[in-house]
Amino acid sequence: MKKIVFTGGGSAGHVTPNLAIIPYLQEDNWDISYIGSHQGIEKTIIEKEGIPYYSISSGKLRRYFDLKNIKDPFLVMKGVMDAYVRIRKLKPDVIFSKGGFVSVPVVIGGWLNRVPVLLHESDMTPGLANKIALRFASKIFVTFEEAAKHLPKEKVIYTGSPVREEVLKGNREKGLAFLGFSRKKPVITIMGGSLGAKKINDTAREALPELLKKYQIVHLCGKGNLDESLQNKEGYRQFEYVHGELPDILAVTDFVISRAGSNAIFEFLTLQKPMVLIPLSKFASRGDQILNAESFERQGYASVLYEEDVNVKSLIKYVEELNQNNEKYKIALKKYNGKEAIKTIIQNISEA
Repeated sequence: MKKIVFTGGGSAGHVTPNLAIIPYLQEDNWDISYIGSHQGIEKTIIEKEGIPYYSISSGKLRRYFDLKNIKDPFLVMKGVMDAYVRIRKLKPDVIFSKGGFVSVPVVIGGWLNRVPVLLHESDMTPGLANKIALRFASKIFVTFEEAAKHLPKEKVIYTGSPVREEVLKGNREKGLAFLGFSRKKPVITIMGGSLGAKKINDTAREALPELLKKYQIVHLCGKGNLDESLQNKEGYRQFEYVHGELPDILAVTDFVISRAGSNAIFEFLTLQKPMVLIPLSKFASRGDQILNAESFERQGYASVLYEEDVNVKSLIKYVEELNQNNEKYKIALKKYNGKEAIKTIIQNISEA
């Protein structure tokens, strides 16, 4: 029986692509383990899946000054030792890393044990963790073709983003019943990430009187962001977040308004949902979402509404443009084959 260790964490985006790959390896009888941090979101997600999970010390990798930068290199070094010992015991044939600060000690620990390391990079430019990990890896899979120019040519394989199988199995009738929506109006799903996005939430709610004339709205507004005054608004449903119901909600969705995190937008792409993307500004990020969104716009999958331009008038205008050009977007979206991503990754894991 072949063995694999997965790693990646710090945010859900560094875990969910792993969850898309794991079921296929389980079908092939791989022995699967996961190494992550003691208290990261990856621990909660992976243990819920029943996969053996091992914790190591980890320090955050920062591009800015913080007093914790003095302590964290020592935590990273301890993490490398923890990972080295754990990997030596597990004896995996290959390590697959999705990035995030916890992955660096695991990648180095694997390299020290002479275990082949494969990376996956979701964004257009590599994050700091993958930049460090790259020198210890034999291959790096990229989600965007344009990402290849930032990486060593001999290590890069373009795959696209692995998408969880359950996301593709939504039921439209169940979605309509869950939301209490009719078939008469198109459905817009608005998402601002797991913590929500204040500007998107506020603007969407201000635009409701106009939007609800033509559309039904599902609003995933993030933890603590419900507006109680809108709980019984006809044609509008709001949730802090959803879990099992998400595939059914996406099955009834005609258009998406969203941030431009790579994993989420590739799920919408695979489901062929036209998008208005509102990327995080450069002030709030390293600019990766802007690059992601602009790539999708160039390929005809989405239109980009920059955060500084978001207001009620612009939001309504972009939604109307999406609706009027729906067929044009659908033609572009159909050109993408999302199933090839997992197939290519599995093949390379098997050959590592």
